[in-house]
Amino acid sequence: MTQATGPLTGKVALVTGASSGIGEATAVALAEAGAAVAIGARRRDRLDALSARMADGGARVLALDLDVTEEASCRAAVRRTREELGGLDVLVNNAGVMLLGTIVGADPEDWRRMMATNVLGLMYTTSAAIDGMLAQGSGDIVNVSSVAGRTARKGAGVYNASKWAVNAFSESLRQEVTARGVRVSLVEPGAVATELSSHITQPEAREASRQMAAGMRTLQAEDVARAVLYVVTQPPHVAVNEVLVRPTDQER
Repeated sequence: MTQATGPLTGKVALVTGASSGIGEATAVALAEAGAAVAIGARRRDRLDALSARMADGGARVLALDLDVTEEASCRAAVRRTREELGGLDVLVNNAGVMLLGTIVGADPEDWRRMMATNVLGLMYTTSAAIDGMLAQGSGDIVNVSSVAGRTARKGAGVYNASKWAVNAFSESLRQEVTARGVRVSLVEPGAVATELSSHITQPEAREASRQMAAGMRTLQAEDVARAVLYVVTQPPHVAVNEVLVRPTDQER
């Protein structure tokens, strides 16, 4: 089977956190639009399964062992993407953790994990990719944030802080590079049916997250992937800076 053709034919993308959920769905959507796709994550077994499925569908795909909390790992992933797929046009910073919980009585290790992954990890991959994009005069950096980057609420304080940091970093970078041909965009999902809530360590917060999701028609990972695809398939003179996507049933 031949590589799919579409609006991203000839482009190369790198998706972090691609072993499940939004990252997996986004990698598939980009490949279906014609891009060659590097998929990075820590869970190699899941990456290999996704890589095989995408290759069976005709995609050019590169599976990368990637821990975004390690700067060297991020630089190696970007370097291998460029060397083995021939460039880098789209970076989707999707890797993240959502360890909801109260601030009072929290385990600070949860805070460190969120800041290291959600904030520093995104910064490391961006740093590794940005110079090459500026040199070629084009590129898309899509940062997957959250409605939590706009609305703070009790029980999500440090997760809120991590996503507010992503939003601030993204807007500052956008102002630096937009006139040089590189677009920086935020995609901010509301409640999505993914495995993120199962990783919450505070039992009460995990149950509250479960009940919230059970009370609405949540987004699916593919819904968010379509938003990413919309952003990166605009004409070069069009920059979609922010896309906030919430379930119809979600009030805030």
